[in-house]
Amino acid sequence: RTMPLSRHTGQIPESTWTLGFREMTEPWKGAVGCLGVAVFFAMTIGIISWQTLEQPAEQWVLRGRAAGMLWERGRGALLLRALPAGRTLLAIAVGSVPATQPPPPRDRCWHDGGQFCYSWEEDAELRLSLEPPAAPGTECYGVSWTPLRPDVTLKDCFSMANISWYGGPSVREQRWPLNGADSPAQPLVSGDLGTNPDGFGPVLDSFFLGSTGNHLHPRASLPFCSPLRRRSPLPAPGNPSRCPAGCPERPTRGSPPRRSPVWRYHGPEGSAARIKRGLRSLARRLKRHRLQEGVVALGERGTAVLAAADLVPPERRKRQAPGLVEPLELSITLSPYASVASPLFLRSLRGGEAAGFWLSRRPRPGGSSVPLLTTWQGQLCARLNVTSPAALRWYLARARRLRQALGATYVAFQGVEGNSFLEQGVPAPAELAGDGYAEVLAAALATLGNGTIISAGTRSSHLPLFVQMSPLHSDWSHAGLKGLIPSVLHYSLLGYNFFIPDAVGGSAAGATLGDPELFVRWLQIVTFLPVMAFGTPPWLCCDAWVLNLTRQCIQRHRDFVVPLLLKYSQEWQSLGYPIFRPAWWLSPTDPVAFTIEDEFLIGDEVLVAPITEKGQRWRDIYLPGEGHLWLDTNTARVFDGGTTLRNYSASLAEVPVFVK
Repeated sequence: RTMPLSRHTGQIPESTWTLGFREMTEPWKGAVGCLGVAVFFAMTIGIISWQTLEQPAEQWVLRGRAAGMLWERGRGALLLRALPAGRTLLAIAVGSVPATQPPPPRDRCWHDGGQFCYSWEEDAELRLSLEPPAAPGTECYGVSWTPLRPDVTLKDCFSMANISWYGGPSVREQRWPLNGADSPAQPLVSGDLGTNPDGFGPVLDSFFLGSTGNHLHPRASLPFCSPLRRRSPLPAPGNPSRCPAGCPERPTRGSPPRRSPVWRYHGPEGSAARIKRGLRSLARRLKRHRLQEGVVALGERGTAVLAAADLVPPERRKRQAPGLVEPLELSITLSPYASVASPLFLRSLRGGEAAGFWLSRRPRPGGSSVPLLTTWQGQLCARLNVTSPAALRWYLARARRLRQALGATYVAFQGVEGNSFLEQGVPAPAELAGDGYAEVLAAALATLGNGTIISAGTRSSHLPLFVQMSPLHSDWSHAGLKGLIPSVLHYSLLGYNFFIPDAVGGSAAGATLGDPELFVRWLQIVTFLPVMAFGTPPWLCCDAWVLNLTRQCIQRHRDFVVPLLLKYSQEWQSLGYPIFRPAWWLSPTDPVAFTIEDEFLIGDEVLVAPITEKGQRWRDIYLPGEGHLWLDTNTARVFDGGTTLRNYSASLAEVPVFVK
């Protein structure tokens, strides 16, 4: 209740005041009224000016040793600012809570100097806190949003403006940095780009590195949606070149690069006899063209046909001699799927112990489990239940038997990516939420040895596994050749340094290789990657000159690239540094280096700058590392680092390579 204020007003005769006012003329009455209005506006403007001038534009709400949080009144934002220089590291701008200008902060945790709490009426509460450091020399801040009503949904949105971002998911048209990518909002879960081109690819991690040196690493248990929108990145100077705490794990053991190329088999698969004849025919042709070393990769369908033919009696478990493709090695392909009409699925259901071998819907009370059916390679299939130890033992034992029976050196596993429960809108078990399926299966497949290849990578970069890259289109776009180097940098940043790139020229569904120039430019890039893979043999797509160039590139890969990769794999295992590095690795404060996506480094000493534009015979080349000297391996000319070579010549037979 408000009490009236009592005061002495003085002796002013009411009659005299009234009489004087009555005797005033109309013009005088108007003047007095205008004067009152003017006084009112002057007082209002004065109060507003006092609040604007006297109240600080920024107010500290939480301070640590190296940085602190401020409240910026102008836009209602929280700023993470470094001390003592005062450089802003992070801005938390309030979106729709509230929709109007937010008032100055009211700290509801004033009694705790390590926290700051702020609420917007009855909508949401924000809590900032100083957390225990994750590593020596670091300072951690916790940001927690809490809805105060059941109808309020909160999201943390991280702007891609003014910062170049790296890491996160693979996409169909891979970009470096991610600012140039385009993808709708969706759960951060791996998927098959062949069946869902707008989704995320098979390799991803909830790790985002910014060009300012900041990084985001949401917990795997958090629901996380990531929309990517094409924007022109405006990088801010920083130092993103050293992996901070929370980066992908270092490998426990290394998977060595392949000195010999991989040749994919695309021959007849109608019967086991036709497949064997086709494999031997391919081996003879490779030998005839002096390409007799390497690995012949057999697809999943061909592997299934050979497995069903019982090439080796059950009592014989030795490696078959002679092999199907000698003197080459053989790679077979499996998947965790089984067609519901296949003998494999029907045999697995015999006996009660096999009832849990396949993913199932959650049964109703008193009911029995029903397999969760999905589509794979155009067939209705069940998927292996990786949460069942018995199912995993059975599946791994079958893979070992097939490897021995067919004399295979390598086993590739397709279909590791994706969440079958999420795709069908069915609640998933806690251990299979998000990318739990791919994580569990990868850990189990790693027990098969270094000759194991998987189609997905999510929180498994520390395992001794090869990762197969997604198929690319046979064109010059970012879905084809232009996306190869961004994919290389993306895979390596996330810790997947030993990957198998797509076949030279691309192998996406419906892709036909009819451009010899595209084949050559693609070949020049994969020469410097861990494995050289071919889908179309060079003698089928191109002339004798390209065939001879293929031999030279294979020799260069064996003699020059593989020893270099082995050298930097030791650094990767000891320090966690990627083998394939972007230009900003040596120029961490040069904004020009943040958006270069058509060059890559092998370690710190070799720069590869290939041509990725059709018909182009020159390009601009950025040489990173101010103060370093770079030697052109083609011309023996020496150039200074930190400079750009304009219109540098590169004929169809050349790929610009510089050694520091």
